[in-house]
Amino acid sequence: MNEFADAISAGASAAEIEAIPLPSHYRAAYILREDAEIFAGLASADKDPRKTLKVGAVPTPELAPDEVFVAIMASSINFNTVWSAIFEPVSTFSFLDRLGKSGSLWDRRHVQPYHVVGSDGSGVVIRVGSAVRNWKVGDKVTIHCNYVDDQDPSAHDDSMMAANQRIWGFETNFGGLADLAVVKANQLMPKPAHLSWEEAACNALCNSTSYRMLVSKNGAAMKQGDVVLIWGATGGIGGYAVQYVLNGGGIPVGVVSSPEKAELLKEMGCEAVIDRRANNYRFWKDEHTQDESEWRRFGKDIRDLVGEDPDIVFEHPGRSTMGASVFVAKRGGTIMTCAATSGYMIEYDNRHLWMKLKSIKSSHFANYKEAFEANRLISKGMIQPILSRTYDLESVGEACNSVRRNEHEGKIGVLCLAPEENLGIDDREFRLRVGEEKISRFKRFSGSHS
Repeated sequence: MNEFADAISAGASAAEIEAIPLPSHYRAAYILREDAEIFAGLASADKDPRKTLKVGAVPTPELAPDEVFVAIMASSINFNTVWSAIFEPVSTFSFLDRLGKSGSLWDRRHVQPYHVVGSDGSGVVIRVGSAVRNWKVGDKVTIHCNYVDDQDPSAHDDSMMAANQRIWGFETNFGGLADLAVVKANQLMPKPAHLSWEEAACNALCNSTSYRMLVSKNGAAMKQGDVVLIWGATGGIGGYAVQYVLNGGGIPVGVVSSPEKAELLKEMGCEAVIDRRANNYRFWKDEHTQDESEWRRFGKDIRDLVGEDPDIVFEHPGRSTMGASVFVAKRGGTIMTCAATSGYMIEYDNRHLWMKLKSIKSSHFANYKEAFEANRLISKGMIQPILSRTYDLESVGEACNSVRRNEHEGKIGVLCLAPEENLGIDDREFRLRVGEEKISRFKRFSGSHS
């Protein structure tokens, strides 16, 4: 794949790229089926992704008619890669096996003794399948991770409702933490020309998720003046959520875990900030019992900041916070949930939900239209990447462990074929207009507090 990387860096034509032969193998980050029980009996906190994430050569698969090969210049770490690497809540090989049972030759390719992980990527199309129409060799792209069969009627209207909807690189093989990726043509989006490879790679999953949760009619459909409580407001999806609330005329209340993160939020324009560690909230008295008095204290702190309860709660920690989220939402308010990084078995007091006519609404990534619109806002400089740090592919285990331990702000990027950071910027004039200080805010902040 180095020949492709050199050609891309040199600005090779489509014909020149197409003339380069595909390798029989390529470098990738993967987990092994044989390691699925390696953490058996260990507490979740003791499971180390560095023990299972490997980097090495894997065979190049065949290309289906509706797919493309993308030379991946950069990727990023999402929490689903952490789950894959620690085999929680289940082994992702069960997803691959289920996909393979469909009977299709192309689906059976995914059933392997290895799973190439990663659900983000930016790069260049180097081959297209015979049925691909809107993309060609040489196109610079970012990749969204909604993997659906567009010949299935359930995939239309809202493809996230498709009966066979999957997340690429998590529930499918041949993902983005690699030098090469297999991607359905309907996963492709134009790469924002003013961003580097790693800046472009870090957005698609988290940015699209935040867009659907807050902006889309499939989510909370936030309106001007809405108060939005955002857990983990400098994290992978929270950092985008804050921007969407500010752009849409809402009032963000950001919850973070340190004075430094509070400082970053205020620089972004979020004036109402709660440092949960400084306030020492104890929503759980013990493993089995929640403390409503702490929910009330939290709610009072929100009202002291903005004068009212949240119209929307941007919820993703799960078990540790859901009880508080349901309680503090305004009468008739909405709790938007998309994940449960602190635990899946949720508990809340249902009286505070039904008697105050609140709603819990779920969201899971985004459909192609939503992802495309979210990417368009990145391309127009209206939403900024939240990349804080970049690793090389050989260090993907360390990168994944850093996300696992919540040692980062924003997103962590991974260089694949790109030999160094800050490459791939095609429109420097527009970048200057957007503002380097905005684009690099999370990276600058991370460097100043490391």
